[in-house]
Amino acid sequence: MTKPGGFFVTGTDTGVGKTWVTVALMQALKDRGLTTLGMKPVASGCRRENGVLVNEDALMLQANASFRVPYDSVNPFAFEPPISPHIAAAQAGIRVCLATIQGRCRALQCQADCVLVEGVGGWEVPLNREQRVSDLAAVLGLPVIVVVGLRLGCLNHALLTFGALRYAGVPCAGWVANQIDPGFACLSENIETLREALHPPLLGVVPHMRGFEPKQCVHYLSDVDAIL
Repeated sequence: MTKPGGFFVTGTDTGVGKTWVTVALMQALKDRGLTTLGMKPVASGCRRENGVLVNEDALMLQANASFRVPYDSVNPFAFEPPISPHIAAAQAGIRVCLATIQGRCRALQCQADCVLVEGVGGWEVPLNREQRVSDLAAVLGLPVIVVVGLRLGCLNHALLTFGALRYAGVPCAGWVANQIDPGFACLSENIETLREALHPPLLGVVPHMRGFEPKQCVHYLSDVDAIL
């Protein structure tokens, strides 16, 4: 089996389930005999724990890895207010440095077969005054996996995101459809519209779930082998 090295997980918006899907992908790769680590380089909406800012999503990635690594390796840039990271960083007097993130990611890649890097928000979220999530993905050079949040407006958001990926020349390994709205009308029709419009493979459709269990969620990632 090919060792993929890593993937960058982005989403069509904030709150579309990137962390759940990232953890499920980590579990799927572990099930295939690969060691995996997760990384959320930039996170806002953090809390203080023993004097250190931590983020729930980053903690979930840390907890579900093949082995434990220090928290600051998973989340080097943590900010307390739940606002856009470039604003939170400016308020804290910190600049999000892509070279720092790249170095941490490369260090993790030396330790595991595959590192899954979860972005913050959507594809064009600003990280500092000049650079966005899209620039981070380009610096890391990892194939992108897009989480499409299935709710009203998802067709527009997905097509815009994939158009931006093509414009940036970033390789896309696939996408995951995640039903974040339990009452979303015409679910199958919307998924089929996206399947017809998007070239990268659909790796799975995750139904709406109240709670998260990696081994349950991974069941819905039926085509993960397409990225190996």
